[in-house]
Amino acid sequence: MTILRDLAHRQAPADPFALTKARVHEAEGLGRRAFALFQTLRHTGTVIWILPAHEPQRPMLRGLPDGLSERLLLITPKSETDLLWCVEESLRAAPVGLVIAEPQQVLSLTAGRRLQLAAEAGQTTGLMLIRAGQGSSATETRWHCTPKAATNADSTLHCWNLNKNKKGTAGSWVLNWHGASAAFDMVSETGERCESAD
Repeated sequence: MTILRDLAHRQAPADPFALTKARVHEAEGLGRRAFALFQTLRHTGTVIWILPAHEPQRPMLRGLPDGLSERLLLITPKSETDLLWCVEESLRAAPVGLVIAEPQQVLSLTAGRRLQLAAEAGQTTGLMLIRAGQGSSATETRWHCTPKAATNADSTLHCWNLNKNKKGTAGSWVLNWHGASAAFDMVSETGERCESAD
């Protein structure tokens, strides 16, 4: 007996790139800043980007997508202690939509837990752009982000791997994202066909 289901009422698959609100997440790899920029377009309200004062590479306001530079605040503390303090206070600020930070040292369990508590208090999403192996065990999710070569000159491919997820499963996605809006296209991996075509 065949059971037909009403496909119109089937739930859409969950958004794999949605960061849980009121939690702190991490991204590592060469494409971590692209992932952060992608997230700024998916969060409303003020975006605070905290990076060390000595960091030479900073977001170029004129090169950002439309409307983002007006709601982006850059904070450049001089020390790692000041950077973590800025992150914690920014996460507690209720009207902030997203806090991005670029710590230079390994995040301790204590620092990670303090940031999680601050995110919960302010109901703010945090995204730490870390170097490989410098994450905190307290983080909600950890992403490994790398740019990927594309066959078309006008295509920008990204490979985003969710390596750690406290409340779900891990996964890997390749997407085509042009950087001007939150719109993207999923790209299927090429593979060898095992069966003949009809």
